[in-house]
Amino acid sequence: MASSSRAFLRPHHCRLLLRQRRSLSASAVPAGAAAASTVIRRSVVDVLRERGLVDATTSETLGSASASPRELKAYCGFDPTAESLHLGNLLGLVALSWFRRCGHTAVALIGGATGRVGDPSGKTVERPELDLAAVETNSNAIKSLIGQILDRAPEPSQHSQSGKNLGLEQNEQALANSGEKMGSFQILDNYDWWKDITLLNFLKEVGRFARVGTMIAKESVKKRLMSEDGMSYTEFTYQLLQGYDFLYMFRNMGVNVQIGGSDQWGNITVGTELIRKILQVEGAHGLTFPLLLKSDGTKFGKTEDGAIWLSAKMLSPYKFYQYFFSVPDVDVIRFMKILTFVSLDEIQELEESMKKPGYVPNTIQRRLAEEVTRFVHGEEGLEEALKATEALRPGAQTQLDSQTIEGIADDVPSCSLPYGQVLKSPLVDLAVSTGLLASKSAVRRLIKQGGLYLNNIRIDSEDKLVEEGDVVDGKVLLLSAGKKNKMVVRIS
Repeated sequence: MASSSRAFLRPHHCRLLLRQRRSLSASAVPAGAAAASTVIRRSVVDVLRERGLVDATTSETLGSASASPRELKAYCGFDPTAESLHLGNLLGLVALSWFRRCGHTAVALIGGATGRVGDPSGKTVERPELDLAAVETNSNAIKSLIGQILDRAPEPSQHSQSGKNLGLEQNEQALANSGEKMGSFQILDNYDWWKDITLLNFLKEVGRFARVGTMIAKESVKKRLMSEDGMSYTEFTYQLLQGYDFLYMFRNMGVNVQIGGSDQWGNITVGTELIRKILQVEGAHGLTFPLLLKSDGTKFGKTEDGAIWLSAKMLSPYKFYQYFFSVPDVDVIRFMKILTFVSLDEIQELEESMKKPGYVPNTIQRRLAEEVTRFVHGEEGLEEALKATEALRPGAQTQLDSQTIEGIADDVPSCSLPYGQVLKSPLVDLAVSTGLLASKSAVRRLIKQGGLYLNNIRIDSEDKLVEEGDVVDGKVLLLSAGKKNKMVVRIS
């Protein structure tokens, strides 16, 4: 083990990382500033809790420690198991952004080392092993993605409700008024320190502080031990690896809070315990947020087609937007609270509007989709999604172009046909040969019901033939059966 690591692991007394808070007397500042100072001391934990983003904390002192800006440096880990994060990881990025909005520092830790082992939490079988090249590729892609998303976290002054009950966002507004800046963020990779650590030194300096009985009692371990396949020693040690990450960053970088999903509670408490035993200090905290679930208890972010990815390379902004636009009414308000930075006052107004006569269905879903898509994909991604949504709406007046149609080709069924097979072809036949509908009789029924569209134009005649002018830019056709079922036909 590197000498710096050895020095770090020896028990010793070190100063607590929590700085003493500065106190401002009422006579030293104007009344307005004094009020703002009082509000700033509102805890970021309270902010998260009132939005439904706290499942548990390791200590009640975390609330008071987080009441003033710059007090905390919070981290959340992301293992590079794929080239993109998925929707389940979004809560971690949202929570980190709230720490930033309240003036603290956010740290995203990429598991370039731990990703080679695999976290057993929430898994029924061991994760497939990734080769080193895949881990490095995934790590680089995720670092870039996280950097872009965290950089889009809106400033505290945004989404505030001036002139209304400030409530939860009061501390953010006061933070902005006081001249304090939004907290910064860092992206680290735990491979940078793990690459210098040997197994023997790790067992000697860290392993001797770990109690096997306590490790076995962790929920993620108990479930796997009772399973048919059991648990490998490699996975069993994962909690120590994650715990050491916290210890290393606590001592060397001043990181004093670890956050994660509720399934990470066991791993997080390993870290706080190692810090207490090895460094013999207090001041390390853990916070978990609920897993992203729908009201029926199933995971939000899983579809028949797989995960909802955050990278535009793996899932287009259009399809990402559509996923949130389709959220049921029973879930939309809760998701507005936990996935957006819209003030609770405004969310309450939106909730009340749903109960009023004349409410337009999916109005709040549209707002949810816009807010989350903007955070994940930026303004350009949102504009792309909105343009495609409008252009691809059956009956829309927007002029279609081949680029817009090609933009959704990866998200909807598509096929390629020779130009000669398409031109002058009966549309009834084309709808069947492309697989849009199962039979000609089904196509004719849909035409009578007014549900068949060619390039968003409703087809009223069963005798319609595909003309040269129907082929958009001489390249593609868009067939629609109702609002949701589409088929992109590329002309070769």
